[in-house]
Amino acid sequence: MKKKIIILIIIVIVVVAAVFLPKYLSNNNDVVLFNIKSNQVIKSPLTIEGKARGTWFFEASFPIALVDEFNNHLAVGIAQAQGDPATGEVNWMTEDFVNFEAKIEFLAEEDIKGFLIFRKDNPSGLPENDKEFTVPVNIAKSEEATMKVYAYFNNSEMDPEASCNKVFPVERRVPQTQAIARAAIEELLKGPAETEKSQGFFTSINSGVKIQKLTIENGVAKIDFDQQLEFQMGGSCRVSAIRSQITQTLKQFSTVQSVIISIDGRTEDILQP
Repeated sequence: MKKKIIILIIIVIVVVAAVFLPKYLSNNNDVVLFNIKSNQVIKSPLTIEGKARGTWFFEASFPIALVDEFNNHLAVGIAQAQGDPATGEVNWMTEDFVNFEAKIEFLAEEDIKGFLIFRKDNPSGLPENDKEFTVPVNIAKSEEATMKVYAYFNNSEMDPEASCNKVFPVERRVPQTQAIARAAIEELLKGPAETEKSQGFFTSINSGVKIQKLTIENGVAKIDFDQQLEFQMGGSCRVSAIRSQITQTLKQFSTVQSVIISIDGRTEDILQP
């Protein structure tokens, strides 16, 4: 009798495993890291090497985020598909694994716990196409010198009437650099941290926006973004807020008196409500 019960239990375990294990593996078997392990100590700058299913890529890349244990964003990076060692050809349009490499720079004022989040690129924007792979890491305190910059966001508490073009600064620390204006905009594009959100800060800028070029000459800052800046754009209030966030973030520097925003080099027909 006991033997029959044991056999029955084994059968049940096998059946359950057959039903659920493949699904579990499919959800955790799309990204393989070569040089990062769970709970590994990481330092900036960080190079990540691995492979991912071709379905994770769009235009040969997909995004990576580094967050602390409270989900505050510390850095973003791009996993770039690598070419075949023999031919140099980059083929990401496949369901097979494709090698990738990413470089991330971040600032940590103390040793903290965090997560590397690998996100399937999803140009459709449909929730059912979203997918993530998360790896816990230990983030080591940065040893490099830092600088203070401000990123400007909307704030529902400071501006309850939602006047659109009113934006307010939050302080950020960035690695010391001569490209300080670009560093400030990169902080802006990260969006508000969770603690800042709890204080009413929010952004009107789409996630995933990339800076393509930034120059400052004779008091004029010219900044060019990719098309993600105006993806699914709508409403004059949001357009005004986006322009204010970018303009005020750049005008915190004495070398900037005016700002020209462009998308893929276009200035005339962008950020239309």
